[in-house]
Amino acid sequence: MTYVVGVTIRVVGAGLGRTGTASLRLALAQLLGGPCYHMFEVRERPSDADVWTAAFNGNLPDWHQFFGAYSAVVDWPAAAFWREIAEAYPDAPILLSTRDADGWWRSASATIFQAISTMFGPDAPSEPWPRMIRVMMPNFTPDWQDETKAKVAYLAHNEHVRATAPADRLVEWHPGDGWGPICAALGIPAPTEPFPHVNTTDEFRAMLNLS
Repeated sequence: MTYVVGVTIRVVGAGLGRTGTASLRLALAQLLGGPCYHMFEVRERPSDADVWTAAFNGNLPDWHQFFGAYSAVVDWPAAAFWREIAEAYPDAPILLSTRDADGWWRSASATIFQAISTMFGPDAPSEPWPRMIRVMMPNFTPDWQDETKAKVAYLAHNEHVRATAPADRLVEWHPGDGWGPICAALGIPAPTEPFPHVNTTDEFRAMLNLS
């Protein structure tokens, strides 16, 4: 896909990973004509991991400089800073992607949480990715490997967004909602082609060779 370079973040994602954020990444890039920042970007821009580690430790970046030509941002780690990013881009809708807590846990525990436990545990070398993960997950909850406590933290995150985001900027979106809520918030027509659906649990596990 050829992008027209964006000049500002036009959608701020507040939803946590495994709520359709990879599909949103593709959808928002298509709608806005510029790339959407996602955890995948951290793999492609390795130095970003240290920027996020610093942010979790209280040293926030200049968001405008950091995001550069990106037109939207979704997923972890940015979702942990949705409020700060939204303040930097006051005209952008705040997109809260959600799913039911049981479905979220099944997906997260079989994908990102298993990958983190396997690849980024306490014995992982002190490199940018493991350093970021070791501060990101306790920021979510120190008990992220416990089903009950992780689901409580997930629901608390969503409720905090609902309670604190400006009502006129908040857009709640669930996988299956398609283009409608997003396009309505942006004031643009919905594409005629189907909404993208990528990075299923099976696809994620195959990508990382999780057994």
